[in-house]
Amino acid sequence: MTTAGSKRRGRGDDAIYFDKSKGSYVGAVSLGYTAAGARRRRKVYGKTKAEVRDKLKELRTEIETGITSSARCTVTDTVRRWLDVGLKGRDPHTIDKCRTLAENHIVPAIGAAKLRDLTADDVDDWLECKASELATSTLQELLSILRRSITLAQRRDLVARNVASLVTAPKGTEGRPSKALTMDQADAVLTAASRSRLHAYIVVSLLTGIRTEEARALTWDRVHLQQAGEMPPHIEVWRSVRAHGDTKTKKSRRTLALPPQAVDVLKAHKAQQAKDRLAAGGLWQDTGLVFCTQVGTALDAANVRRGFRSVVTAAGTAGSWTPRELRHSFVSLLSAHGVPVESIARLVGHASTTITESVYRKELRPVLTDGAEVIGSIFTRTQSVS
Repeated sequence: MTTAGSKRRGRGDDAIYFDKSKGSYVGAVSLGYTAAGARRRRKVYGKTKAEVRDKLKELRTEIETGITSSARCTVTDTVRRWLDVGLKGRDPHTIDKCRTLAENHIVPAIGAAKLRDLTADDVDDWLECKASELATSTLQELLSILRRSITLAQRRDLVARNVASLVTAPKGTEGRPSKALTMDQADAVLTAASRSRLHAYIVVSLLTGIRTEEARALTWDRVHLQQAGEMPPHIEVWRSVRAHGDTKTKKSRRTLALPPQAVDVLKAHKAQQAKDRLAAGGLWQDTGLVFCTQVGTALDAANVRRGFRSVVTAAGTAGSWTPRELRHSFVSLLSAHGVPVESIARLVGHASTTITESVYRKELRPVLTDGAEVIGSIFTRTQSVS
């Protein structure tokens, strides 16, 4: 219903009026007439005339560009469509991570909003609310998911512009920094691990510094437990659980000598695996994996985390720990015993010492005391002479 004082605005038959029955302003755009002579109009609604004018402008843009935003298309529809078709060919871990982030943080908060009504302010408000509970990196990932989802919607002519591209992720909470086991803690963890099925996994991870994704992909054909000529017992770290089995970088492909403790544990582990194979019978799956379940299948990352936490708890080591911190501990222990950062970088598969120093800066103890020791000894001698 058009009340007294209704006013035609802008182009052609565009109009803005207040609808008492709805308690809001209405903007109407005329789209001509049907074959039967009935008038065709599209409407937008808002609390103020200014809001309706902005929506009319966007509606006109949609009409002129041929974009027809569905009034039923929600942010949830948009994000889930991207999760289904926009991640094809990506690593399964990446797909699972994006889906978990979207379902836990986007869908419950702004999923019900109509895509064509979503504003940059809505996205800003949502991220600001999340900033008190999520790390900055997670906020950036959430914004990236929303941006890419809306970009796909743009390509399908479902929305005129990507409001998420107008937003910058705020600073979130400080993420928990990685830490390293001390020598005493490492000894306690190795002792506790001897009673766990993860014993060999933990020993090899701590004593070689391989990544958790590399350990879970390690196969027996890349493990050499006997000395061959000048080659000591070693493992070939050439695969990971990443897409296509590639390691993180080309430099990550490396051959690592095994310390005697790791050789002994791996021999015992191989014997136990042979017993598991017999016990499993026809259920056994011959994957060739060094670290696997009791039926030969690949270890799940979540199960490894839970198992490792149990070992750490049994070792009496306080705090929250993750398997990747075995790698940090490897770096820390080598550094504490005087191994140069250049050697550590090669062992952990980094392309340069810059990466090692930036990622493991708290674990590294670069030899920066030499100058102080030398200059101190010089002045000591000088003072004794005078």
